[in-house]
Amino acid sequence: MKADLHVHTNYSYDSISSPQEIVKAALQKGLDCIAICDHGEINGAIEAIKAAFDKPILVIPGIEIKSQEGDILGLNVKTIIPNGLSVLETILEIKKAGGLVVIPHPFGLCCSFDGNLKNIIEHIDAIEVLNANIFKNNNQKALSLAKEHNFAITAGSDAHSSMFVGEAFLEIPGEKLSISQIFEQIKNKRCKPSGKETNIFLKGIAFLQRSWAKIKYYTK
Repeated sequence: MKADLHVHTNYSYDSISSPQEIVKAALQKGLDCIAICDHGEINGAIEAIKAAFDKPILVIPGIEIKSQEGDILGLNVKTIIPNGLSVLETILEIKKAGGLVVIPHPFGLCCSFDGNLKNIIEHIDAIEVLNANIFKNNNQKALSLAKEHNFAITAGSDAHSSMFVGEAFLEIPGEKLSISQIFEQIKNKRCKPSGKETNIFLKGIAFLQRSWAKIKYYTK
């Protein structure tokens, strides 16, 4: 299965594409699974699940939470977890909700994880080692950290528009797996990242798209 495990819809303040557009793009690009991880929101994931109901794609609901130390993804979370909690409080809330705890883009240029990951190793389920939205050397740092501590890994486009869905994804052994089966494969380290980072030109387009979304959000 090809799973893009980090996608945003326009329910995020900095994204421009509807859940329906995201699902359509994922199907066109041959993905088998996407995880909708809007910033502090779950309604985009709910709409995407409805849009994919009769289509050959699995949508995992998720959320991206800004803890005091940095961003954390909760995969298979169906409730809003507030921003601003400590990293351990955020992780606890994700686990209480039955979610998988993922640290995204830990070494991203403007979105790095400020806390000491080594202090919370035992509480993390996986680290995102390929994010199409950041630079290659920062992804390589994440991969090196994962190898050093034998972390499970994930990958995703971090798309904020349908244009970038599927640029990076996780290859998962098996077909038509359930969410729990996907998580089992991730935890057992049977998956590999695929795709690549977008080039500087496409990063510029993504930046403009996100800036436009923010302007619309804050002036509505």
